[in-house]
Order: sequence, then C-alpha cells, then structure tokens
Amino acid sequence: MIDGGVRCNLCARRCIIREGQAGFCRVRVVKDGKLYTTVYGLIDGMAADPIEKKPLFHFAPGSMAFSISTSSCNFRCQFCLNYHSSQRKTPVGRSFTPEGLVTMAESYGCDGISYTYTEPTIFMEIAHDTARLAHGRGLYNTFVTNGYMTPEAVDYIAPYLDAATVDFKGSANVEFYKRYMAVPRVEPIFDSLLRMREKGIFIELTNLIIPEIGDLVEDTRRLVEWVVENLGPDTPMHFTAFAPMYKMTHLPRTPPSTIEKHIEVAKEAGLRFVYSGNVPGHDYENTYCPECGFRAVERYSVFMKKNNLAEDGRCPKCGADLNIRGVKWMGQGGKRRFWF
Repeated sequence: MIDGGVRCNLCARRCIIREGQAGFCRVRVVKDGKLYTTVYGLIDGMAADPIEKKPLFHFAPGSMAFSISTSSCNFRCQFCLNYHSSQRKTPVGRSFTPEGLVTMAESYGCDGISYTYTEPTIFMEIAHDTARLAHGRGLYNTFVTNGYMTPEAVDYIAPYLDAATVDFKGSANVEFYKRYMAVPRVEPIFDSLLRMREKGIFIELTNLIIPEIGDLVEDTRRLVEWVVENLGPDTPMHFTAFAPMYKMTHLPRTPPSTIEKHIEVAKEAGLRFVYSGNVPGHDYENTYCPECGFRAVERYSVFMKKNNLAEDGRCPKCGADLNIRGVKWMGQGGKRRFWF
C-alpha cells in the first residue's frame, strides 16, 4: 500500500489506486487491497487484418494478423478513431481464454496475433498469456501501442512480442499531448522505444499529422532526428493523414500535400523507409530499395498488391538489406480483412 492505495506499474502514469476505485484507464481496480484487471479476456474488438493495416510494412509483409482489443485506454485523445471502444467508461465484450483466441487465429488462417485498436498496455495480462501460447504454436505477436508503458511492462511482454507499431501524434509535441490527449509527459514513450530496441522487438513508427493543431514540420524534424540517432535510419515511419473524428470533426482532413511535406522532411533528416498513411493510391505506400530504386513491394492502402522481395526479404535486384523481418511469415497479400 502506498498513500492509502495500490500503485499500478503497467503504464507510465503509475496510478495510485484507492480501495474501490479505478485507475486513469478505468479498467484496473483495487478490491480488498489488491489490484485487479476488469478486462481479462473481455474482447470487444476482433478482426482478421492484413499486417499492413497496423501498419507494419517491414514485418511479415503480406501476412494476416488476428487482431483483438478490449475496452478503454490510458490516453484521452480527442481525435480517436476507435473512441467508441477506447473511451468507454464501462468495459464490454465477449469472454475468451488465451486458448480460445489462439485457436480462432489458427482457424481463420492467420499468421499471428496483433493486440491493437485500443491500447494493449491496459490489457497486458490477457495479451501476455495469449502471446505466450501463440508463440508456442508458431504464430507471431505484435502490439499497436502509444508506447506509454513502464520498463517493467516492456520486460514482461518482451519474450513473446515480435514487433510493435508505436503511434505518435502531432510529432510528439509536448503541449499537443497535454492539451489534446491528457498526457503529461512524452519522455516515457521514448524510454519505451529504447527498451524495446534493447529487447530485440522490431519497431515501426506512425505519426498522425493533424491540420492546424499538430502539423509543424519543425516537430517532425526533431522527432525524426531522434529516431535516426537512437533507433537507426532504417526504422520505417508512416505519416498518417487525419480524418475528422470524435471531438475534432471541425478540423479538415489532412491534405496529401501536407503528408508529402512531412515525408520529405523525414527523408532529408535521414530516414530511408518513409510512408504515407490514409492516402490510398499514393506512391509512398510502396517500398522502394534505397540503393537501386527497385519497387520491392506494391501496395494499395493497407493491402499488398505485389510482393517482389527475394525470399530472404532483400532487394531481388541489387541484394540490399531492406530491413524486412519476420520473413518466415511473409506472404503474397491479396487477402481481404474480415470482422467477427
């Protein structure tokens, strides 16, 4: 007990939760002096997605991921795409065991499981137990996360986590995170990235660009410079266009030209694999070899159209390393997502 409550050490808020109350995420509660999760196995989102939807373009390209989530989140993003689930005050869903989830993933021909849609940190226990079982059955595991977790949480999931998509918004501008996401500090996200890299988890990044409030190229340049220095120039990064949503329906959609501007800044700062998101049909959805310019992967939106990679994930024309991982699960795409 700390100050009359129990400290939760999953996310970087490290809430001290008092008897009968819940943490900021709404799904971790204290009862009889012990900390409990209210969403273990309570799945409210489930689908089979192309891995490219996460987005993961350089991990197991062309594969299918069985995607699951629970209610709630440790952020309060005013523009959340999945706000109907992430901002629920009372969790809902159907009850599943880890065995049931892995069996469903296998039965639908998925190559792995992705813990996504809301924030996997707040359903870490079911994610951990499912991921451990999935690994034993030859499936991969990926997180789509805001990165706002503790080193203890990273260490807990790391043995079973193959890849993570870490989502930035507004290029990690501190005031943006405080005002529009109720996040007091951004440093824990960068700490998580360093910890993931240390643990051998493959990382891709996204950066949501929001017109008028989160689109400063200076912030993007600063963020990318950190990525190049600390994660490496081959770290894939996706610049995602905003669509009016939740409490931000008054803002315009991000124009493709703005996404292109941020991509060019990222390339100038040293990143070699930079992509557009939510701009279907854009050439920046494809993967090009930075050495010879060969189009190694063709995509449309979140779907792979053609996989031109060599069997080991290298450029088939010049042999360059394209930082493709998870090649044993690599597919040819062409599959469409479906919901349950």
